[in-house]
Amino acid sequence: MNKAVAARITHILTTCCRNESHVRQIQAQVLVHNLRSDTTVAYHFIMACQSANLLVSAALPLYLDGRKKPHTFVCNSLLKAFAHSSDHDKSWVIYCFMHRNSISVNNYSFPFVLKALADMRLIQGGDLLHAQIRKLGFFTDIYVGNSLMNVYSAFGNMDFCRKVFDEMLLKDVVSWTIMISGFKNLGKFHDALIAFDSMTREGVMPNQVTAVNALAACAGCGVLDMGLWIHEQVKKNKWELDVILGTSLIGMYAKCGRIHEALQVFNQIKEKNLFSWNAIIRGLALSKNAEEAVNLFFKMKEEGIAPDEGTLVAVLIACVHSGLLHKAQHIFSSLANGEYGISPSIKHYNCMVDLLARSKHLGEALRLIREMPFQSTVSTWGALVSGCRAEGNYELCESAAWKLVQMEPHNSAHYVLLSNVYADQGKWSVVDKVRQMMKETGLKKGMSISSLCG
Repeated sequence: MNKAVAARITHILTTCCRNESHVRQIQAQVLVHNLRSDTTVAYHFIMACQSANLLVSAALPLYLDGRKKPHTFVCNSLLKAFAHSSDHDKSWVIYCFMHRNSISVNNYSFPFVLKALADMRLIQGGDLLHAQIRKLGFFTDIYVGNSLMNVYSAFGNMDFCRKVFDEMLLKDVVSWTIMISGFKNLGKFHDALIAFDSMTREGVMPNQVTAVNALAACAGCGVLDMGLWIHEQVKKNKWELDVILGTSLIGMYAKCGRIHEALQVFNQIKEKNLFSWNAIIRGLALSKNAEEAVNLFFKMKEEGIAPDEGTLVAVLIACVHSGLLHKAQHIFSSLANGEYGISPSIKHYNCMVDLLARSKHLGEALRLIREMPFQSTVSTWGALVSGCRAEGNYELCESAAWKLVQMEPHNSAHYVLLSNVYADQGKWSVVDKVRQMMKETGLKKGMSISSLCG
């Protein structure tokens, strides 16, 4: 009788269980007919709850009420469902329940819990599971090893990630990709490329995910040769040049100074999104192709892609590098008037201050600083100092340089800059006073350099 009922319930769950009302009715039938121990029913009920967003309110209390120990398969089904839901923290709750109730775990249990821990950034749980995995001998399972590596990578702990990698008896392209991605995310681009090179020497070929991460590392440290090799692999394997892979190639070529190749890749991407447009406009800005950057910016708008803060910073930087004052003013005015749906940020104001100062409009640059609705930054005054020195406006230059000293009194670079401003005018007695100030502050020339363009 129960087998027939179980079969009927399974059929309903897989064919017509569509909403909360259906799930609740099935839940009642499972209880009435005592089918909680039926693993097939349990699996399909959990999947139905996941679809209806009822995992916490229906699936969890049905199988983890403490009256009867659920089967490992049922617990694994719950772990999988929660690991891929917004309530991934419940995966850790389920694992702890299994541990307390002596429900055996297997190689399918750990990857789901580890995924949840990575999403939750729960390092303590990762350490505990690491010990359990070693104790139970699951390092022979490549999926368990990769999942544990991913946890440490997510925490930025690449020493432990590498330790797990070295302990694993089997490794695949996913294992190597986790290593490469982890180093790349920490900005350790050379380490990422060393791992990538080691992977290929081992005879493991990259997949698209590996390629995207390796290309970002190539861009980060300007390694063109490896980027070219990866692009050849893309062509050789006939991978689709989707927006993610295409944007990564654009970024690599742009950072390596090959803007022509970056444009070729951009034109080959069939469906472009905001990120691909931003990448090519940034690349053109870096290579000082301002006119083309501005043209693409307006073409992007024509194609219905709304720019974000990064797009506007990139196109304004392009204008700064090539002195396109009027075009920058037009774009900034449109931004300030709300045409792009976002408000100008301090970065946009700093670009305009820089451009006005470079274009010898020092008074207008100062007025913009005084009128902008933000506290000025080191970048703001640094741009004005540069423009003033180039124009020989030492009165304003001194004032701006003193602003830098006031904002960062422990940065020796600002004192050096101020000293140079006075030296330009032959005011050697004041130069000596500035140097004395440095000594009294405990600073040495060159002990720190402040970024004046961030």
